Amino acid sequence: MTQPATAAQKEAPTPAAKSAGDKESSRRPGLRWDIRTLSLLGVLAVLVAVGGITAPDEFLATNNLQLVLTQASVIGVVTVGMTFVITSGGIDLSVGAIVALASVWATTVATQEFGFAGILFTAVIVGVGCGLVNGVLIAYGRMVPFIATLAMLASARGLALQITDGSTQIVTVESVLDLGARDAYILGIPPLVLIFAAVTVIGWLLLNRTTFGRRTVAVGGNAEAARLAGIDVRRQRLYLYLLSGLCCGIAAFMLIVLAGSGQNTNGNLYELDAIAAAIIGGTLLSGGRGTVVGSVLGVLVFTTITNIFALNNLETAVQQIAKGAIIVAAVLVQRRSLHGGDA
Repeated sequence: MTQPATAAQKEAPTPAAKSAGDKESSRRPGLRWDIRTLSLLGVLAVLVAVGGITAPDEFLATNNLQLVLTQASVIGVVTVGMTFVITSGGIDLSVGAIVALASVWATTVATQEFGFAGILFTAVIVGVGCGLVNGVLIAYGRMVPFIATLAMLASARGLALQITDGSTQIVTVESVLDLGARDAYILGIPPLVLIFAAVTVIGWLLLNRTTFGRRTVAVGGNAEAARLAGIDVRRQRLYLYLLSGLCCGIAAFMLIVLAGSGQNTNGNLYELDAIAAAIIGGTLLSGGRGTVVGSVLGVLVFTTITNIFALNNLETAVQQIAKGAIIVAAVLVQRRSLHGGDA
């Protein structure tokens, strides 16, 4: 005879129910990512509305919108590289100093003699070289990322100051300057914005559609588990700091085009802006989770805030307070998500 089902058996989920539950839980992270992205888009839309109301003639002008996107492009490229580093559980405090060093090294008289290619190559190779030093110290020298990149920050700033002797190095290569001229715009879009868009697309594909991206997330989530799974954690970290240095080199070249010069003060506080943009975009500061799209939206939010404050002649101090409030709010949202099992 068939035995009646016990209460425990009645309450136990069937295999089909378990499968449905697993599928539902696997869909939740993507849903939450969409919510974060939509939230940032909502914030950006509110800022655009505020700018349009407070300074309609200036803010919504085509020239101003092009300026906002151009200004966002330089720090945006740096932020893409920072997103990868933070996702892996690291940090890079030297990005601003690397941008400064690469920009002044690429604008020396000796470098400018090689023209457009010489400036671009020098900016990129200096950025990659600094990233290599950071990566070797952290991955193989077992230095704490905070200390290693802080040392690079000081060293790169000092070297940039020594190269320039505190003076501005003017770019005389016409082909470089022409890239920032309005005649070079493509369908009304500045070339620097197109470079930023290309870096963003490549960064998104690298993080979300390649084994490199999966290894990055794995290292940030649990480095020991990643090592046991066969991932060369040290080599992966080296690659990530090389990537960050590459982004700094590209950003340095973009800054040279934008400013038409190289200065040892270039990239000031870029490290803080890049970290802040990545955090409010949804990248987890402790590692294991990152989003390039969110980071880019974070950059656009901060750049738009700066532009609105400038157009309304508001004090820089108030602007910094507003940025700080946004960062605190973003971190509190992250903490709430983690306690709710969103990690």
